Amino acid sequence: MRTETPQPIRLAEYTPYPFVIETTDLEFVLDPEATRVRSTLKGTRTDTTKAPMVLNGENLELLSITLNGEKLGNNAYVLDDEILTINDVPNEFKLTVETQFSPKGNRALSGLYMSAGRYCTQCEAEGFRRITYYPDRPDVMSRFTTRIEAMVENFPTLLSNGNLTASGSLPDGRHFAAWSDPFPKPAYLFALVAGGFDMLEDSFTTMTDRVIPLRIYVDPGDAPRAAYAMDALKRSMKWDEEVFGREYDLDLFMIVAVRDFNFGAMENKGLNVFNSSVLLADADTATDLNFERIESVVAHEYFHNWTGNRITCRDWFQLCLKEGLTVFRDQEFSADMRGADISRIKDVIALRARQFPEDAGPLVHPVRPDHYLKIDNFYTATIYEKGAELIRMLKTLIGDEAFAKGMDYYFETLDGTAATIEQFLHAFETAADVDLTDFQKWYGQAGTPRLSAHEEWDAEKGTLTLTLHQNTAPTSGQKNKHALPMPVRIGLVGDDGPVPMTLARETSGPLERILILEKHEQTWCFSGLSSRPLVSLLRGFSAPVHLEQRREPQEHARLMTSDPDLFRRWEEAQSYGLQVLVDLVKDKGAPIDTTYLDALGALASDTGIDPAFAALAILPPSESEIFQHRQPADPGLIRGAREKVLIAFAEQHKEVLLSALERTRTTTAFSPDAKGAGQRALNGTALGVLARLGAKDGGQLANEAFTSADNMTDSLAALIALDRSGSTMFENALDTFYNQWKGNPLVLDKWFAVQAGSIRPDALKRAERLLKHPAYTHDNPNRVRSLIGVFSQGNQGAFHAPDGCGYALLANEIKAIDPLNPALAARLLGAFECWQQLEPVRSSLMKATIEDILQTPDLSPNSYEIASRQLGK
Repeated sequence: MRTETPQPIRLAEYTPYPFVIETTDLEFVLDPEATRVRSTLKGTRTDTTKAPMVLNGENLELLSITLNGEKLGNNAYVLDDEILTINDVPNEFKLTVETQFSPKGNRALSGLYMSAGRYCTQCEAEGFRRITYYPDRPDVMSRFTTRIEAMVENFPTLLSNGNLTASGSLPDGRHFAAWSDPFPKPAYLFALVAGGFDMLEDSFTTMTDRVIPLRIYVDPGDAPRAAYAMDALKRSMKWDEEVFGREYDLDLFMIVAVRDFNFGAMENKGLNVFNSSVLLADADTATDLNFERIESVVAHEYFHNWTGNRITCRDWFQLCLKEGLTVFRDQEFSADMRGADISRIKDVIALRARQFPEDAGPLVHPVRPDHYLKIDNFYTATIYEKGAELIRMLKTLIGDEAFAKGMDYYFETLDGTAATIEQFLHAFETAADVDLTDFQKWYGQAGTPRLSAHEEWDAEKGTLTLTLHQNTAPTSGQKNKHALPMPVRIGLVGDDGPVPMTLARETSGPLERILILEKHEQTWCFSGLSSRPLVSLLRGFSAPVHLEQRREPQEHARLMTSDPDLFRRWEEAQSYGLQVLVDLVKDKGAPIDTTYLDALGALASDTGIDPAFAALAILPPSESEIFQHRQPADPGLIRGAREKVLIAFAEQHKEVLLSALERTRTTTAFSPDAKGAGQRALNGTALGVLARLGAKDGGQLANEAFTSADNMTDSLAALIALDRSGSTMFENALDTFYNQWKGNPLVLDKWFAVQAGSIRPDALKRAERLLKHPAYTHDNPNRVRSLIGVFSQGNQGAFHAPDGCGYALLANEIKAIDPLNPALAARLLGAFECWQQLEPVRSSLMKATIEDILQTPDLSPNSYEIASRQLGK
């Protein structure tokens, strides 16, 4: 167990760095076992207290320190495991530090490490300190130059940030490249890559007619699979010019794909580094969801050039300033590329699957937290997805024109700085003349508000009175919650369609309104109504809240097929499904509401709606969604209830589903566009439901689909359907899939994931066997996530085995991974955050598992923070 308790870093204790680092010149002599780095920092003192210079460093061998040309003796500085403190630094200085370390031995994938024999960096959030001693904090911005030297045979490509300024040959088979980034940046945006790659090259002409070369570096043979990413990059650059007026600023833009990466991608200035799983795709090896994610992530990292790089965050507490804003931007881009309604539904599905449980558990924190132990643990759905929802609300509250003015002012006034949330909001207050004092409370208040609606209908007066009430439950350290300003988009739906909403002193009203709820409770009265309409609330999910609204089954069914707002139609299907499923969990012998099944059938048979929408709408709520609404939760009963509904749907609407399957069958060449993806989505969803007909009928349909599939989307959907059918043909299909794709790491991840997510009774035993498979390794985060991540966070029935064996499996893997890659281990620990929401037996077993992990000798601060917070310590 740990012998000392890590101490938190607090927002209230922020102080500016007492030095300005004007330039940072780096020289690398690359060697797998002993890379040498010489860093030269030029700058000035900004304080008057003569504070020492404090530099961060981890796992480094310090070779020498020179200050203003004089080598420092041991008495001139203090060195410990993480900090180098230099005393008596003059007002103007030139500091040179030489270090040495082993990239090959760096299995944490933070700093400079090796992936598949190539050098790669990941410096966000605190990885640069593994390269050299440096003020590794986002508010220290400097202009970087980088010189890289390596053996030309093994490392023919040498890349870093900015523009290439020189390159050439050196004696003994070595060569060098020199790079210069003219824009100041913090150390977390530094990047270096060296190795042998294939390159896909294109160009983009900017709004001012500058021609920017675009280069994507990939493993040899993979260049054709980067074509979609290149197309997405060019569309992103064009979109950012047209929508936000942001033009690319360097002379070159590069992306590198690497196999071993803790995250999805990293926005290093001019040199993005991507996990290959979100860059490489073709019809044979990638699903529609892969193409969609590639498009989104490429856009996200490119958009960071302005929202994250040109303007970064003052401290890591402001992380949502760059991440929440950029997620909003990539969501808007995806909406324009793939359809606003479908994109919005998918955004909300992701928010509810990841962020709402976070808000409901012991890891709850505000969008801007006020303390942390390890910032790596705060790259969360709250920071990213909820942070994006706050930007969306801001735009809705002040309007499109005012939002555009505020963004322009933000870019104009804060370019080249490390900013805060206050400065961001002040830009809108200044440019748009609005007061956002109350809105800022969203950033500091943790938890998801509950929005409840109460209606009073007066038939004689023809009025409908709507009362909205908001409440946020107490969270750790925040007992009393503020009322938060939130936009509530609303419509009224009558027997013949939308109904005008007329308020007092109006002669007529619009068909849709945005109500601004600013207090704990407010009331609106709509008049001039000939009959009672249905209230369509929170259209487009205009605020990130739980909506509580009473609805009769027939009202749900009616709005599922008639609400003009497509998001609300999907939402009605979800809320109706939750009502049915929660009732079944309470009483597994209860009959299934046939009105619900008929409404699903009506959606499946409607050829006039977007197939992509139908694919989302006809699926009952997920097991995790039911989990959040039925506590204390029994995952076994939850799975049983959902499977019962799916079986009934398949049996009672077999012909409708078969018709949907047939009309969406692939007949043309594969295209990853929204139209083709929508067709395949409905086809795969219908097949998945029909698989519940059983091993004979369902298995036969799934096996035929697997055999005839000519793209990965259809192939994987059929493989999953075979699992759900219970057919023995599943095992043969798995062998076929493995033998075909065992040489492709990304597709092999899918093979692991399908089995980790299996709903069959042997899923736990299967996961245990796969841990011993020769293709499984702790060193590759993609492989770990595909097996352990999917099993623990995507397979509730197996993970929450009543005897606790699923918890033990995860705990053993966390203990094995933590010494190698603490950031990955801490993320896996997130699966335990629900322990208080489980029924007593499972809750006790999970709690004991977390306590056992906390007793692990030398547990990393990353894992310690998550486990201790889960237990409320």
